[in-house]
Amino acid sequence: MMDCCATQGLIPVETALETLLSQVSPISSTSTLALADAIGFVLAEDICSPINVPPFANSAMDGYAVRISDLEHSLTLPLAGKSFAGTPFEGQWPEKTTIRIMTGAKIPEGCDAVIMQELTSDSEGNITFDLALADVKPQTNIRPIGDDVAQGQTVLAKGHRLTPRDIPLIASLGINNIPVVNKPKVAFFSTGDELKPLGQPLEDGQIYDSNRYGIKVLIERFGCEAIDLGIIPDCPETLKEVFLKADKEADVVVTSGGVSVGEADYTKDILDELGQIGFWKLAIKPGKPFAFGNLPDSYFCGLPGNPVSAMLTMYVLVQPMLAKLAGHTQWEAPKAIPAVATTLFKKRPGRTDYQRGIYSINAQGQFEVATTGNQGSGAFSSMSMANCFVVLERERGRVEAGEMVTIELFNSSLY
Repeated sequence: MMDCCATQGLIPVETALETLLSQVSPISSTSTLALADAIGFVLAEDICSPINVPPFANSAMDGYAVRISDLEHSLTLPLAGKSFAGTPFEGQWPEKTTIRIMTGAKIPEGCDAVIMQELTSDSEGNITFDLALADVKPQTNIRPIGDDVAQGQTVLAKGHRLTPRDIPLIASLGINNIPVVNKPKVAFFSTGDELKPLGQPLEDGQIYDSNRYGIKVLIERFGCEAIDLGIIPDCPETLKEVFLKADKEADVVVTSGGVSVGEADYTKDILDELGQIGFWKLAIKPGKPFAFGNLPDSYFCGLPGNPVSAMLTMYVLVQPMLAKLAGHTQWEAPKAIPAVATTLFKKRPGRTDYQRGIYSINAQGQFEVATTGNQGSGAFSSMSMANCFVVLERERGRVEAGEMVTIELFNSSLY
C-alpha cells in the first residue's frame, strides 16, 4: 500500500512516481536506422568506434612543419613543399627545410612540431621563425592519431538518447546505420462535451481544447510517437470504442479530463472493465486527480482537465515513465536549485506546490525567482511566461520575499 498524507489521504508525488515507474518495463523491440533518421531515438546497443579519430596525426594550426633538430642550425629554413587537408606532402623531405602545412593536414613523416604562421615571415621561399628555439616543444600543434576517439572506444552507451550533438560524432566514425529502441507510441485524446476544436466559434459554456496541443508537443519532445485521437464527447459507447482503438495502436494511452471524483462516472466504469486502473489523489498542486494503470495492451495515464494541471502532471509523472519505457537510461529528473524569492508566493500547507516562476541570477551569482502572477490551474499564460517551477514543500505555507525556495529549471521538453 502507498503511504498517504495522514490527514488528507493524498499520495505524495514521490510515492506516486516510484509506484508508477515500478510497474513499467522498457520496450524490447528495436530497429536499425540510417544515421540521418536516428535523431531523438534511444540507442539499443553501445556505439564503439571502428577507427581512430583522427586516423592520422594532423596539424592543429595553419603554419609550418619542422624537425626541431633542423632549427638548431638556423631559425630560417627554405620551403620544401606543402601539406594540405586531403593532399598530404609526398616524396622525400630534405633535411634543414620546412613544409607549409594547413589545419587538419597530415603531418609529414619526421615532423615533431608545427609552428603557427603568425610566428613566421616569408622571404622568397625562405621561412624565418620569429621565436627562440627553446620555445619550440616536441609535438607542438600536432594532433596525434586517436586524439579525439581511440579505436574500440565506447563513445555512446546503450540507453543514450541521440541529440544533434551526437550525430556528427557518429558520422566521424564512419558509422551509417544505428541500432535503436523503437519509440513508444502514445495515443492521446481529450474528453468533454464542453470542448470545441480550434477554428470554430464557441457556444455558451464551451472552451477551446488546448490540452491536446500541449500534450502532443510534450509526447514528441519526450522522444515518443504521438497519435492524436481528437476530442471525445461524454458518451459511454464512443468513449469505450476509442479506448479500445487506442489500446490496440499504442503502448501508452493518455487522456485529459474525466478523472476527478464525481466526473463522468462511466469513464471509471469503462476503464475498470477494460483494465486495472488506479485513481489517485496526489498531494500536488495543481493536478490532484490522476489515474494510472494497465489496459489490455497498453499503459494508461489519466491527466486532470485543467490546462496547467495536465501539463504539470505530464511533465512530472508521465515524462519519466515514458523515458523508462523508451529505454532512456540516462534520463535525469530536473535538478533542485536553491533560490531567493523576490516576491510573495501564496500557499497553504497540504500539497507540494509547483508554482510558475521566472528565475534570474543576480550580481553575486545567486539564483533569484519571482512569481509569474496568477497561479490558477486554468491560467496557462503563467506557464508561457515562466522559465522554472518553484517547488514549495507540502507542509510549507506562505513564502515572503527574501526567503529561500527550491526551483527546478525547465528541461528541453518545455523549450
